[in-house]
Amino acid sequence: MGATIIDGKAFAAGVRARVAQGVAELVARGIRPGLAVVLVGEDPASQVYVRNKGVQTREAGMESLEYRLPASTTQAELLALIARLNADPAVHGILVQLPLPAPLSADEVINAIDPAKDVDGFHVLNAGRLATGQKAMVPCTPLGCLMLLRAQLGRLAGLNAVVVGRSNIVGKPMAQLLLADSCTVTVAHSRTRDLPAVCRGADVLVAAVGRPEMIAGDWIRPGATVIDVGINRIERDGRTRLVGDVDFAAAVQVAGAITPVPGGVGPMTIACLLANTLTAACRAHGLAEPEGLTV
Repeated sequence: MGATIIDGKAFAAGVRARVAQGVAELVARGIRPGLAVVLVGEDPASQVYVRNKGVQTREAGMESLEYRLPASTTQAELLALIARLNADPAVHGILVQLPLPAPLSADEVINAIDPAKDVDGFHVLNAGRLATGQKAMVPCTPLGCLMLLRAQLGRLAGLNAVVVGRSNIVGKPMAQLLLADSCTVTVAHSRTRDLPAVCRGADVLVAAVGRPEMIAGDWIRPGATVIDVGINRIERDGRTRLVGDVDFAAAVQVAGAITPVPGGVGPMTIACLLANTLTAACRAHGLAEPEGLTV
């Protein structure tokens, strides 16, 4: 029969609609959530991401503030901008687009952002709060994955979850979110012994390694739910194609449900960025957080 295809694009549209409703309610109170996006340099992919974020921010009724800085920007200049944004009450969310040009230090820049405005969820305080079960800003991609899993499976308690990848952006926070939902979690990576066997033990498999089609169909337990975070550009049949970290054509024959690439996790990331900005604005004004848009 084949797996159920999890339509992240449609789900993300629903999230954005709920965000827009929440924004309209805040605007009626005289509060317009503001998202500041900082782009340093001329990276083409980053420029596309920033443009898309701006469009969707405005569509949700938020204030979109973009700061485009030359690649020659110094660490001190970038930190000074962050300080100004931290102090601006009209700015509820701050996102610095990664990667930053050398020799800028991403860690220093991220940790200079007010944790309450860190809508990427990368600040060390937010990472620590997430790890210890406290209220945090949650990284957008793992938050989106969790929303898709809850919608597909309902309660996740007791499921065996395997996260392939240990990055600070996806792998580690994804594991923390699954633990918080009472999954039994294994974090696997490139040095895991017998990685295929580890993956076959998963009721929920989250692939976030950045290697095109690394996870083969026979690595997947029949009926498992597969969340493919990977977005890899490859040349095939004379064309550039987007593929995930999972061999989709093989996996779809085995899995119970699976996200496609494109159209799976990708649209959820920006939707959750908007949700985080709305959450940050509500917290800043002591208002109830939007239901179903945070953890």
